[in-house]
Amino acid sequence: MTASPSRPNVAVIGCGYWGKNLVRNIASLGALGAVSDANMDAARKYAAEFGARALSFDEAIAAPDIEGVVIAAPAELHADLAGRALDAGKHVYVEKPMALTVADGEALIARAQQAGRVLMVGHLLQYHPAFLALLKMVRAGDLGRIQYIYSNRLNLGKIRREENVFWSFAPHDISMILALVGELPQKVFARGSYYLSKDVADVTTTNMQFANGVSGHIFVSWLHPFKEQKLVVVGENAMAVFDDRLPWHEKLTLYRHTLKWKEGTPVPTAAQGENIALAEAEPLKLECRHFLDCMASGAAANTDGAEGLRVLKVLSAAENSMREGCEVIL
Repeated sequence: MTASPSRPNVAVIGCGYWGKNLVRNIASLGALGAVSDANMDAARKYAAEFGARALSFDEAIAAPDIEGVVIAAPAELHADLAGRALDAGKHVYVEKPMALTVADGEALIARAQQAGRVLMVGHLLQYHPAFLALLKMVRAGDLGRIQYIYSNRLNLGKIRREENVFWSFAPHDISMILALVGELPQKVFARGSYYLSKDVADVTTTNMQFANGVSGHIFVSWLHPFKEQKLVVVGENAMAVFDDRLPWHEKLTLYRHTLKWKEGTPVPTAAQGENIALAEAEPLKLECRHFLDCMASGAAANTDGAEGLRVLKVLSAAENSMREGCEVIL
């Protein structure tokens, strides 16, 4: 499949576990110009399947007809590859995390601004119809004042050695919580448990305290007996649950529980959950389309470099908290 005349021409860098999904979606949108991977046999395989060219990374960013790159390489390569692509004048969509240090994240934003190019970070769930509906409800005040948010992202695998479970799983949860609260936390406290390796945390719990009184809690593990992807938002007037493991018509549920005081005692009354109607769509395809639209218009992405940097600051604060065993002030 060659790139559509109405779409920018994009090279996907990395076609492994996650990258192959990006190749498929960019191709389905008529924008796949090239595929690149450290394993050029894999690159040639996907290039042939979708009618694109197999190029090395250097060839891809040097190609005049390639306007943007989508980077799905190992996390430790994100900052280097994204920076080189920006310096070559390409628009960049880089998978999470955008970098491994705040300084590298800030440098990417500066290079994107200098090049006048789009820098987008792959925080997939920001494009999920259920989360978008939840965010709209929160901003409209449907839940009342938000009191606390918790997120569980649990599974048996995919276990990594180059990054701990927090850096691998939690960027999605941090991104969603920051969007819902609308600000960075003031304090971060995190704990990691190390079972398979003394240097790589397999289970982490993280608490975030915000200036507006909201608390955020994140529990991630790749040593869990079952898969769970659940975000719970508790407000004064209602509560909402985004459970991505459920069928589409059940993914977002609103609970209009009430609490009344009787003789000095709070008495809750549970309400039946209301399933929120959603338009079914593949979040990754929506995310890829957003990148292409931003490339064409020059508009900032919803998950632009600034949003990616906010997530990176929380990741770094939690990492410091785990290492030092204390609360970190942002």
